Amino acid sequence: MTIQEMIARQQAIVSGARAAGRDLTAEERAEFDGLQRQIDAAGNNPAHGAEGQGGEDPTGGARGMGNDNGQQGTDPTEAARQAVATERQRVSDITALCRQAGMDPAKYISNGDTMDTVRQAAVDYLLKHGAPVSSRMNGDEGDNFRQAAVDAMLLRTGVNVQNPAKGAEEMRGYSLRDLAIECMARDGVGTTTSLLRMSKDDLWNEACRQFFNPTAAFPAILDNAIRKNIVQMYQEIPTTFQLWTTKGSVSDFKPTKDHSYLAGGAGEFLRVGENGELKADTPKTELLPQRQIDTFGRQFSMTRQAFINDDVGFITEMPGLYAMSAKRTINKQVYKILIDNPAIFDGVSLFDNAHNNLIASGAAPSIDTLQAAMLKLLHQKDPFGDSIMVEPKYVIVPVGYGFKMSQILETAMIDVTGIGSHTANALYQYRNKLQVIEEGALNVLAGDGNAIPWFVAGDQRYAKSLQVDYLNGQETPTIRRSEVPGRLGFVWDIWLDWGITAVDFRGIAKNPGTTI
Repeated sequence: MTIQEMIARQQAIVSGARAAGRDLTAEERAEFDGLQRQIDAAGNNPAHGAEGQGGEDPTGGARGMGNDNGQQGTDPTEAARQAVATERQRVSDITALCRQAGMDPAKYISNGDTMDTVRQAAVDYLLKHGAPVSSRMNGDEGDNFRQAAVDAMLLRTGVNVQNPAKGAEEMRGYSLRDLAIECMARDGVGTTTSLLRMSKDDLWNEACRQFFNPTAAFPAILDNAIRKNIVQMYQEIPTTFQLWTTKGSVSDFKPTKDHSYLAGGAGEFLRVGENGELKADTPKTELLPQRQIDTFGRQFSMTRQAFINDDVGFITEMPGLYAMSAKRTINKQVYKILIDNPAIFDGVSLFDNAHNNLIASGAAPSIDTLQAAMLKLLHQKDPFGDSIMVEPKYVIVPVGYGFKMSQILETAMIDVTGIGSHTANALYQYRNKLQVIEEGALNVLAGDGNAIPWFVAGDQRYAKSLQVDYLNGQETPTIRRSEVPGRLGFVWDIWLDWGITAVDFRGIAKNPGTTI
């Protein structure tokens, strides 16, 4: 057996045990050690190491003979040792590359393939199969354990985790105490046996000390689980403001510039005759509102009692509630502007006759009242007097009008006084153009017994109304563990930076409504 074959056999023994998730058996260990002794002997006695090769010098020349230049040949013992070292390096490099690509290294090792050959095979494999290694797994055992622990905690509490990290299923039965012990043992705080002997209270005290260690696994796992759950819950909470408002981004907390170019502010195109000259134009500007954001947040904690009681649900319930609260707060603030009808950047109320976006008398949605609101948008002009014909896209109504809106838009034939029955419904053609948004915040903010207004908004790409700005475009809350004197527990701050501004009045019209 050649050196290459012996090393390949060793690799096969190790790979087989690793694939089975076990250590080497006594027979495998004996065979591995025996092969190693033969490899070492070959390095010291190249004549035996060249078995199957006719006893030739590994350097390719006759032993004791000079080379083609008449120089003294290489020391055969040293050459054999170099051959062994080179082969081991080749096996190591091939194994590492194949693991990264998700390939089996055995055949490349046994075939004696060079690294160039294996690299090309890896490229071909990746092109055919795509990325073989989950983005979760970065090759670092500590990071992989933490990710698996995060997913396990979320799985245990019923959170839907797509593509859980490897090992998450095995860890989903861990209690908070089990997880703390595993983390501390990995961090070298103590042995698993010594940590198991600690009471829950003593273990909690040790966990609190871990709070101040930036590399400690236990608090980092809690952070990641909370952060992941916050993002998921924030995205899933049903709100409606994002459907019809525009989204903006600001880079700081200072007021933004108060002038901007508006659509329609450019001069009309002029006819240019033969050999004529194009006339220069300077786009007009119009005063726009200053936009500014603020910080909104809360603080929550995992108490000592929650740890001792193994309240894993804290990881999903508490942070999820605050994530939902953040988005609902934005939703409430948006609709409060519609209800309160404050003065905007031009000193006039958002909905006003001067803005031509207010119906004089309130009424429930009907074919006639809906058409009247839509006409308010279609008659809008830009700041320079030109028609912009804002196309209606959203009908925003309080809870209680959803079914009525379906009847209005889905009925093809209606009865019209003076015309007769079976008359075409002019709004039927808008059934796929108008999106009905039914929002309960309008009912609550209007108050019991009061008239509840409803609105028609245009396509926000062409005509804006309300805009929600975020700091650097970040829409999900941020969390941070913080130290609070006198607080017995892990404490987290959660906050989000946003601001809501009525940037224009042309994109929305209001019917004052009636009581429901």
